[in-house]
Amino acid sequence: MLRKGTDVTIETRGRRPLIGALLALLAVACSPLKTFDTLVPKDSGVAKVADDVAFGADPRQRLDLYAPIGARAAPLPVIVFFYGGSWNSGTKDGYAFVGRALAARGFLVAIPDYRLLPQIAYPFFLEDNAAAVRWVVGHAGRYGGDPRRLLLAGHSAGAYDAAMLAFDPRWLGADRDRIRGLIGLAGPYDFLPLDSGIATTTFGGVADAASTQPVNFVRAGDPPAFLATGDKDGTVRPSNSDSLERRLRAAGDAVERKRYPDIGHVGLVTAIARPFRGRAAVLDDLTAFAKQVSR
Repeated sequence: MLRKGTDVTIETRGRRPLIGALLALLAVACSPLKTFDTLVPKDSGVAKVADDVAFGADPRQRLDLYAPIGARAAPLPVIVFFYGGSWNSGTKDGYAFVGRALAARGFLVAIPDYRLLPQIAYPFFLEDNAAAVRWVVGHAGRYGGDPRRLLLAGHSAGAYDAAMLAFDPRWLGADRDRIRGLIGLAGPYDFLPLDSGIATTTFGGVADAASTQPVNFVRAGDPPAFLATGDKDGTVRPSNSDSLERRLRAAGDAVERKRYPDIGHVGLVTAIARPFRGRAAVLDDLTAFAKQVSR
């Protein structure tokens, strides 16, 4: 389930003091990572090939695309990454470090914005993210991507969104068959009863609460999943990923479960950034999974 309070278990020992202090501030404030993204060194050999492209009429329905620079022998597998922020905060502009890191590993990467609380509540953020995926499927080829090799990824609330789109056929319809894998970082997948303020605000108006839980849509034949958590996560209980892992294994679906010691909730995604990769092999592990399932 979701834990009340905020994760402040960001590890900065041995890193540059400015970045360490910034990470701690972001964690305490539940702030988007836009300032962090501005300051952190990023991977080279990558270009933002599309900037603020509309996939809907609302100003929040925009996405960015990142791709490696240089000639390619074949179209690239595609990752759509959904950021977290408790469904009430966040911006794609704070996650260029993720887009560039994954693109440097050989993927076309889309990072969409989507409408947030209080403008909307469940299920409209899922509708937005499904629309973003459909746009990517329709346009990936123009940017060197292969829409037949699609992976959905996300952190925290974004991992919830990715899991719902991967498992629940209501959102993507036939495009769901294109999904080759799910990458979930510290996601809430099984958090009933609703016992935290943000969960109640987001999902409390849904008559059938069970229909909001990703674990309840797992079936045989679902795409393989990579589920990662930090052992010091104080925001989303790692038991969410344990529960989803059990459901997937019971259904006969492939799942890779990774646990990283001494890593907190925000630290799991900032470990993708260049200065912090030594804290946990998150990028290496999810990249290996993504390459394997998208061959």
